[in-house]
Amino acid sequence: METDSTTNPRAPAQNESERSQPTPADVEYVGMRVNGTPVVLKLTDHERLTPDRGLGLVRHSPAGFDWGYTGSGPAQLACALLLDYTNDERVAHQHYIQFRNEVVSQLACDGPADCWHLSGEDIEAALAEFEEDRELTSDGGTPPSSLPANWSAVSRTDRTVFQRRDIDHYVVLAEGSEEWLIILCAQGDRAYPAPLGHQTLPVENDPASAVQALVAESNDLVEPEEDI
Repeated sequence: METDSTTNPRAPAQNESERSQPTPADVEYVGMRVNGTPVVLKLTDHERLTPDRGLGLVRHSPAGFDWGYTGSGPAQLACALLLDYTNDERVAHQHYIQFRNEVVSQLACDGPADCWHLSGEDIEAALAEFEEDRELTSDGGTPPSSLPANWSAVSRTDRTVFQRRDIDHYVVLAEGSEEWLIILCAQGDRAYPAPLGHQTLPVENDPASAVQALVAESNDLVEPEEDI
């Protein structure tokens, strides 16, 4: 005898949207090469993922997807995956480059099926990590007395970032086991991919002068705005 919530008070009531809503564990994407052409399927909906929707946000590779490296095809795939999974253009546009660098670039067709798999849980984990290392903002720190007024300092657990307030330049100060690595870069995709200059120093040295030199180099490359 079949029962439902009207005949069995212990049966949980569910509407159609609740029953059909997939959980992150249910969502799965798979990628493979068919006669050399990259193909990505969304197993959850039994459909092929295409660049079409993501092209409204970014146009890195209108011809199609790719993976396993950092390039235009992987960038388009990263955008498509985030847009399809989250259905949020803001999230996709904000995070697709970092998602390409840290996730899509690592995808490889291997194993007996010669394909890769990416679950909703994998995407959720990546987005959570990105949020922890969220984009620096113009009010994210205070101007150090040793630097020009158009720079501020932002502390992170594993590094200190000196952020330029008027343009997208950063000096990242990271301490290694034997030396300081001080990098001047344009943040661009939030993963510091475009170094403009760098210095290394023994870890026992004070890195302040090296930071000041790279800050000056940035200000020489692009003059500060007058109202900073």
